Amino acid sequence: MSEGNASAQSAGVGAGVYAGRDVVVTGGTGALGRGVVTALLDAGATCYIPNVDARLLASFELASHPRVRILDGADLLDEAKVAETYAAVPELWASIHLVGGFAMAPLADTSPADFLRMMNLNALTVFLCSRAAVARMREAGRGGRIVNVAARPALSPVGGMAAYAASKAAVVSLTQSLAEELKAERIWVNAIAPSIMDTPDNRRGMPKADFARWPKVDEVARAIAFLASPDNALTTGLVMPVYGLA
Repeated sequence: MSEGNASAQSAGVGAGVYAGRDVVVTGGTGALGRGVVTALLDAGATCYIPNVDARLLASFELASHPRVRILDGADLLDEAKVAETYAAVPELWASIHLVGGFAMAPLADTSPADFLRMMNLNALTVFLCSRAAVARMREAGRGGRIVNVAARPALSPVGGMAAYAASKAAVVSLTQSLAEELKAERIWVNAIAPSIMDTPDNRRGMPKADFARWPKVDEVARAIAFLASPDNALTTGLVMPVYGLA
């Protein structure tokens, strides 16, 4: 399902690779989002970050960067709002979809509403943002890149999180289907599949875990930055495991 997957192993991009390129990063104010936005800015990108919660910006130190644009009122579950968000980007090169949610519960304790919430947060947002992104990339006429976030349970399912795993499996399927659909237009679509990442929230939630075994945010961010970059000239349809030693 991919072309030249080995190229994705050289994760990371050099200074200036993204110069003059506009990139949307959903979930850009989160732990992984900060890492991705930092990597993109270091490589010369202008980053557009959809946001619906002003409180998140209070602790987002990158908001004042001269190449960061905050797109307020961007409800990524609302088709019209998503279209408005992407219309604000002058010439879209890449769209990176980090926004999502997580929940654990046995099947018997998972309601239809719980299941749909996971599907909406993790799969519907990817669908709506990908559709809007492709429309803008076609307008620009120079190809483009889409990077999604799946998860290890989508590839190696475990018990107790059926709704979450199913929603991330939908992201995998969307990624691979869109890669086939769009490759003739040189729009590459890939995904990463992390295990538990080394974030402050995860450390607080699992204080007895061996943090050294978890993939680091900056390492995952560099992999994403490579997949979304013009340096990635071959790889599409890849779902890249980023598990660290976990």
